[in-house]
Amino acid sequence: MLVERNDLILFYLFEFEQNVRNTVNLYIQNIQPGDKTKGRFSLFSFSVHQIIDMKKIVKQVVGIDVAQKELVVSLGRMYDDWTPELYAGKSFANTQKGFEKLMQWVNKQMDEFVCIGYVMEATGVYHEPLAYFLDEKSQQISIILPNKMSNYMRTLDVKTITDKTASEAIAKFGLERKLDLWKKPKEIYRSMKQLTRERDQIVEERSMVKNHLHAEESEAYPNKSSIERINERIRMLNKQEKAIKNEIAALIASEKEVKGLVEKMTSIPGIGDLTAAIILAETNGFELIRNKRQLASYAGFDVKEKSSGTSVKGKARISKKGNRHLRKAMHLPAFSAIKYDERFKAIYARIVAKQGIKMKGAVAVQRKLLEMCYTIYKTNDLYDREYLKKREQKGTVVDLNQESGQ
Repeated sequence: MLVERNDLILFYLFEFEQNVRNTVNLYIQNIQPGDKTKGRFSLFSFSVHQIIDMKKIVKQVVGIDVAQKELVVSLGRMYDDWTPELYAGKSFANTQKGFEKLMQWVNKQMDEFVCIGYVMEATGVYHEPLAYFLDEKSQQISIILPNKMSNYMRTLDVKTITDKTASEAIAKFGLERKLDLWKKPKEIYRSMKQLTRERDQIVEERSMVKNHLHAEESEAYPNKSSIERINERIRMLNKQEKAIKNEIAALIASEKEVKGLVEKMTSIPGIGDLTAAIILAETNGFELIRNKRQLASYAGFDVKEKSSGTSVKGKARISKKGNRHLRKAMHLPAFSAIKYDERFKAIYARIVAKQGIKMKGAVAVQRKLLEMCYTIYKTNDLYDREYLKKREQKGTVVDLNQESGQ
């Protein structure tokens, strides 16, 4: 409907321009020598010039810097000559009333006949209420990772970074780039993310409590009542973790598609039900993942290296600017895969032989495991444990560089 209205407006503008041109031509043809035409003719000329030079807005973006209590907003638009413009800014409360005022203000400031895109940076969980609100209002939303935004801001001539300059940079980024639209996570993946992250917090808390218990028991004169209370706390945390695992298992079993995907992912050595649940929850079922490289970057497994000429030779390392929950989930499965699967063992051995650092080999396997889960999702097939043997029998040389993502 919006496209039809835009086409209709453009038709009327074109028709009006043609009418003005025809009138000017008739006027010029009727001019006689000695007539005073300067003033009246300049009026017509100015009208035609205005129409010819009129710029059309092709893109509109609302750049939002999200904080815990405040939304700092900048409005930007792109013209048909690819000239960007930032023209307004305002702050709103990060509350339901603030969201409504934001939309009212945006609708007054922007052209209603051109699509409006809301762009924001992923800031923990503070951006989620606004994203859900805008989704319910059928707005176009794009959420960008912090590492992409920080890299983009380095290219701008911004000496002082404030909430205002951050929102302006987000608006410019949205105008210049073609961004994927954010989709609200499925309810099952949203619940799985909440449960898996809660379990992670419980495991961390239990580790701290166990360290406390070890310190108490190692004292010269341990306090028995303190030790009993600490043990009671550990038992409570164990009980809570078990309850969470049961809820996750029930969620997986409740949806046939998710259950089948988990069963296929767990055919990969080292990947269990909990790891598969974390991967699906943190990627929203691979909803916006387009390829393995994008997935590695999202998790922070992408390799960064700084080198210049012969003097600067920085060590290659992973960026870690991504979803830390995914990286953490792949840590223990990697060691299990190295121990029990020849494919991952070969990747690990090659990296260690070349780099001399065991952890680099383990990280390469972590990345490969995550990418393998995505491959299973795309192919909808089970993991082939005899992959290397089959390739060798066919006489195909396996490129371990490609296998390890190096």
